This record gives sequence, structure tokens and C-alpha cells, in this order.
Amino acid sequence: MFERPGIFTDMSLTDRSADIAALYQELILDHYRRPRNKGELEGATSSVVMKNPLCGDEIALHVIFEGDKVSDLRFSGRGCSISQASASMMTQLVKGKTAGEIEQLRDTFRDMVMGTTQPDDQAVVGSLGSLRALSGVSRFPARVKCALLAWNALESAMTEVVDRKDL
Repeated sequence: MFERPGIFTDMSLTDRSADIAALYQELILDHYRRPRNKGELEGATSSVVMKNPLCGDEIALHVIFEGDKVSDLRFSGRGCSISQASASMMTQLVKGKTAGEIEQLRDTFRDMVMGTTQPDDQAVVGSLGSLRALSGVSRFPARVKCALLAWNALESAMTEVVDRKDL
């Protein structure tokens, strides 16, 4: 096996974990400082506002559905880096996905941030992409609601559209 000196070969597991944690923290801060898909969305099929009264986080999610697919979505709001980064990452991940695919992703993400699925279980959380950066939230139960706020808004938007028979 070919090994390059200095590339994980002479690093302890603790060093690697610290590097991964630092990378995840940087990814969260990047999405917080430069959120993707933030702003209003004209012609939204559904718009839902969610608030977390415990910490003051607020998300307004605007979604355009075409059939059972999310063709576009944007969010607005304010709050902690966890809630805003989660919303940014979620909007990137679910664009173009069907309601069934979104439900699977939501369940996987929820299990990860609640600590019932390990972030290194590639078979389970590999589909989450950059959202794996939020796996550390499971160690802070008070922050789980922050991470799930945008997902709860999307779930409400999907339910609203299904109830209207638009989906």
C-alpha cells in the first residue's frame, strides 16, 4: 500500500478526529456566514414560518413543488449558526428530490442529530452530504431543535401541500 508521510499515517485517531471536527466547524460557519438559497421565493407553492421559542431561532421556508418534487426552495430568518447552517445545507440537499426521498433524508438527519445513528455509518448517513457536519449536535440536546427547525418547516410545507391536494 502506498502511504504518503504526514497524510493521516502518522496521526493518531484523536488527531484525525480533531481535524474532522475542525473541518465540520468550518463548514457550519461557512453556511452560516454565506448561506445558500437564502431569500424570498416568488410563486412559492407553500410558505411556512417556524420558531424555536427556547432560543429565538426563526425560519421562513418557501417551497415550489412540481408534482411530488421540490423544484426550488429558499429560506429567510435569523438565529444561531446551527439553525441557519442547517437550513442552508438542507435547501441544497433536497432541491430536485421527491417527497419520499425527502422523508428518508429527514429521518436519517433526525436520527443523526439525536444520536441514534453514528455519523461514520456511511450506509446510513452517507446520503446527507454536508449535513454530516452537524453530527456533533447530538452531544448538545438543547441544540437539536435548532438543527431540526428547517426540516420541521419543510415537513409542514409538504403536509400543507398534500392537504390541499397539490402534491
